[in-house]
Formats: sequence, C-alpha cells, structure tokens
Amino acid sequence: MTGHLEILAILSSAVFTVWLFRRLKLPAILAYLVAGMLVGEHGLHIAQEHVDYEHFAELGIVFLLFTLGLEFSVPRLMAMRHLVLAVGSLQVVISLVIFLIAGIFFGLSFESAFVVGAILALSSTAIVIRQLSETGAMKRKSGQLSVAILLFQDVAVVPLLIIIPMLASDGESSMVLALMLAMLKGVVVVILLLFIGKWLLPKVFNIIAQVRTDELFVLTTLLVTLLASALTQWFGLSMALGAFLAGMMLGESEYKHQLEADIRPYRDILLGLFFITVGMKLDVSLLLSSPLNLILLMFSFMLVKLIVIKVLAVRAGESNKNAWASGFMLAQMGEFGFVLIALANQVELLPSDVSSMLLGAGVISMAITPYMIDNARSWAIFFSQEKSPQSHDLEQLPENKALAEHVIICGFGRVGQTVSRFLKQENIDFVAIDIDPLRTRTAREAGENVLFGSSRQTELLKAAHLSKAKLVVIAFGEDKQSVEVIQKVRSIAPEVPILVRTRNDDQLDMLHAAGANEVVPESLEGSLMLVSHVLSLTGVPFSRIMRCVQLERKNHYNHLHGFFQGEHTDMSLAAIDRIEFAHAILLNENSYACGKSISSLNLEQRRVHIITFRRDYIETEYPDENTVLQPQDTLIVRGKPRRVERVERFMQEGI
Repeated sequence: MTGHLEILAILSSAVFTVWLFRRLKLPAILAYLVAGMLVGEHGLHIAQEHVDYEHFAELGIVFLLFTLGLEFSVPRLMAMRHLVLAVGSLQVVISLVIFLIAGIFFGLSFESAFVVGAILALSSTAIVIRQLSETGAMKRKSGQLSVAILLFQDVAVVPLLIIIPMLASDGESSMVLALMLAMLKGVVVVILLLFIGKWLLPKVFNIIAQVRTDELFVLTTLLVTLLASALTQWFGLSMALGAFLAGMMLGESEYKHQLEADIRPYRDILLGLFFITVGMKLDVSLLLSSPLNLILLMFSFMLVKLIVIKVLAVRAGESNKNAWASGFMLAQMGEFGFVLIALANQVELLPSDVSSMLLGAGVISMAITPYMIDNARSWAIFFSQEKSPQSHDLEQLPENKALAEHVIICGFGRVGQTVSRFLKQENIDFVAIDIDPLRTRTAREAGENVLFGSSRQTELLKAAHLSKAKLVVIAFGEDKQSVEVIQKVRSIAPEVPILVRTRNDDQLDMLHAAGANEVVPESLEGSLMLVSHVLSLTGVPFSRIMRCVQLERKNHYNHLHGFFQGEHTDMSLAAIDRIEFAHAILLNENSYACGKSISSLNLEQRRVHIITFRRDYIETEYPDENTVLQPQDTLIVRGKPRRVERVERFMQEGI
C-alpha cells in the first residue's frame, strides 16, 4: 500500500507542477525537478525508496537518446562541419577544461572536477531549439550558429556517458585500459548495429507496416530500441549509446517521423520520471542556506560559456552581433547535464552538496533561458555596437525617392513577392521587409525596394516610411510574430490599415484583437477557391459564385470556421482552446429545447452559432429566430468544443 501512495504522491505532484509551470510558460523539465524536490527525501519525504524508480526512469534517457539519434543526420553534420568543428567542438573542450581547473582550485578531485566540467559545458537542446522555432530565430545566422554548437554537444554526450562511469574505477592504468577496451567494444557494437540497421531493420519494418496495425508498429519500435540498448549494455557500455545508434540507423528510413511520433509519449513520461528522481536529490535546505553561492555559481558558468562562445564564433568568421546573440542563447545548463549528474551520483563521483548546487544553478539558468533568447538579439546589438557590413547597406532603401501612399510588405517570400507583382502591374509603390539576407540582396539587385531585417524593428518601419503608407501587409504567416509586428505598427502609425496572412483560422480573434483590420486564412481562402472552381464546373453562373465568395469574406468566413472533427484532428490542450468544431444536435421528444423558439435559447450569448437548421430533410442556412423547435429537428452548430458540449447538454437536459 505504501508503494501505491508513493506513486500517487509522485503523479499528483507532477500533474500540478507541470500544469503550473506551463501556465507560467516555463519548461516542463523544471516542473518535474520541482515535483521530485517536493516528494523527495529533502522535501516532504513521501517517496523514500526512490532508488526503485531510478532503474525504470533510466528508460527515459534511453528513449531520449533514441529520438536524438533519429534527428541526428550525418549529411547535416557534414553540411555544417565548419561551424560544428570550429566552434562546437572547441566550445565543449575549452569550457570543460576551464570548469575542470576551477573545480580542482575549489578542492574537488580530478574525477569530480571533470564531471562538473562536462555538466556545465553542455547547453539545453530541448529549450533552445523549441524557443528558436517558436520565435522564428532559427533562420537567423545566430540561430544557425547555436544549432551547430548544440549539434556537437549532443554528439559529445555519448562519449561522456561512457567515460564518467570509468572515472570511478581505481588506478590510472586501469582507467586508460578500460577506456581503450570500451573504444574497441564501441567500434564492434557500432559496426554490428549499423550492419543490422542497414540490412535487417528496413525489412522488419516493411513487414510490420504491411500489417497496418499501429499497436504492432509501436511494439516493434519499443523492442528495437530496448534490444539495441541491451546489446550495448551486454558489451559493458551505456544503454543510452545503443539507443542512440538504433535511432541513427532508423533516422534515414521512410519511417522516421512515424517512429518519432510513436516513441514520444513513452519518452516524455519516462523522461519526466527521470527528472523527478533527479529532483528528489535536490537539497533545498542547502540551497536556502547559501543562496549567494548558488547565484554566484550560475552567473559564473553562464558568463564563462558566453565569453567562450563569443570568442570562438568571432574567430570562425562570424560577426560580433551573431557571436554575442549565440552566446546568450547557449549560456544555460542543459537537460543532459541532469543526466550526467544522475550518472555521477550512481557511481559516487560527486559529493551531495556539489550535486545540489549544480542542480539548483541549472534549474534557475534554464528557467531564465526563454527570456534570454527573446532578448538575445537586442542585447547582442547593444554589446557589439556594430551592424554587419553585409547587411548595413540593406537596411536603407536603395533610392532616396519620396514615398507616399505606398504598401509595406512584411515578409518577401513567395506570398510577399506575388503581392508585389500585382502591385507593380497597377503602378502602386511598395517597400518590402525581409529577414533573409540572400533573398534581400538578390531582390535589390533586381531593382526591388526591399529592406533587410525584422519587421518588428522600429528603425526599419520608419525607414520604410510607415507614417506615409497606405497599407501594411504581413505576409509571413507566423501568428506570434504577426501579433508583435501589428503592435509595433500600431504604436508608430495607429491609423494605417493592416492586412495579415495566417495559415489557419484558429488565431483570427487574437490577430483582430491585436489591431489587424483584415485577416486572410490560407486554408479558408484555399477552400473558397476550390469551391469557386467546383461551382463553375457544375454550371453555376460566375456572378452568383462571386456573390457567394464575397459574402463569406464580408462575414469573416463565419460559415467556414466550424468543421467536423476526424480521427486525426489535433485535440491537444494547446489546440482545443483555439479551434471551432461543427456539431449536429438532434432533438428528441424529451429534449428541453422542444417547444421553445431559437431566440429564447440565447445560443449567441453562449458563443455557439447555428450553421444550418434541418427539418424534414429540408436545410435552412439562416433559420428564423422565432422558429419553434420540434422533435427530430437537427441543429448544426459551431463553436469551441467545450462550449458546444455545454450547449448540447443545455438543449437536451436544460442544465
């Protein structure tokens, strides 16, 4: 019974902290660490026998390395080899050496100091990549530089997982011998697994895929991962190494994305359990007794990494601005640091007080990472006090002619360029702003008015003569960035009309609320174009087609928002608060709504709208508000899922 209570306490703590941290827009990794801290031996002391969980939680690392292997691409590594080798490898080695020397200076043994150096040299792949993707900074040179460094760090994790357990063995000669033996075993295992992956696994997955059973595919994926891990463990190497090699083997296969989707739920849950077991070891009293030391440690290692990355990036030919920005992005401790801390604790290489200090400093550094990445560019500009010579001339218009009543196009990709072609046909001036330096320079050489940089920069909007513009078109289709551009435009020119392109209709309200005058969803416009062709080919007059299409646009696509959900519709927590569904409500003799008029139900106040009303096989799009509902009537309504559920219950039961 005690075991059940411990599991219940761990799950309750995890659910609450993950919910709270996600509401605060903090990484889930930190939530799991805090959950472990609450239930662990230094917290509420509920989960006492946490050693039992560690063996199970190790599978989280196995699956993490498997997905890392899936993402690891040898061609990608070769394409970025200059940055990976010139900056990534030296960053890991130099940072490790600096932290190792500092550890020895503060009284740690060589082995412990090496572990500390390895832990602090790594950055958070999960947080940085996710944040770069969300903000669109992946396309910038600083983002690509950060990815190159992270790529080498991910590769460096594998040998570190092999080396750290060997540091615990007695005697230098035995360690060197063991390391050489491990390298020999590693070569044998790699050759064996690559041979299996090349000739056997594709045939196995082809056979499994032909059965078309999702459960069997998932089971096969789990089996392959665990077999590869067991093989490397049998050779005396890390289980994680086997998982990484298995992922790398399957990374080039046609099943890569399916494998990743199948393994992700198991990885996330078991990885969460792993971080909970790490958090259990976090001694809060030690951190509270010396908060100054904790903050000093965090700022020290972040400053060292920042300077190392900046210097190496500049020596590799990067601009000061990009070097500073990349340093700010990668200054934190990474999730693999926690993996190495747990491994070092297992082989008793780290004192408990050092582990707690590293955990505490790592947690705080990861917590502030999203804020640092958001501000990395502005801080980099401040510290570098320079602009890239390649882009400086691109931030001013090629001609100083007077512009007025022109159109500003934010984003000069395919959509932006298409808009510009039609504007030129009508002799309407335009200025485009784009973040891609190659595209900007190529367009300018062709005589286009294009500025290089982010549309969120005040100086660029002013350079584009925003105050005299007739219209601003936001054409890049990223909703979060679009909102920031809208707000910036509104702060400079409150009256200028803004037209926004978005991919779907799930953020229409947010974009309108931010200040957009018109929002054009690609998916709905694509539907309207398809409908136009369908009606035209079935003989409907063109004038009637245009009236129908214009009516939908005038009503802000009201009839196109709701759709019937399918088996593969995204029902995640992030999506369910945005999307609107269409749903049919059939009334029977006992329904509360029978005998009542549509207006008396006040569905509009409940934010649910009637799309179609059906009675006796006759459909009406705009039913009369005074229509009295009868049994067997069908109302097709649209709204957000929870609201539709509440309205259906109200119409059936009156609750």
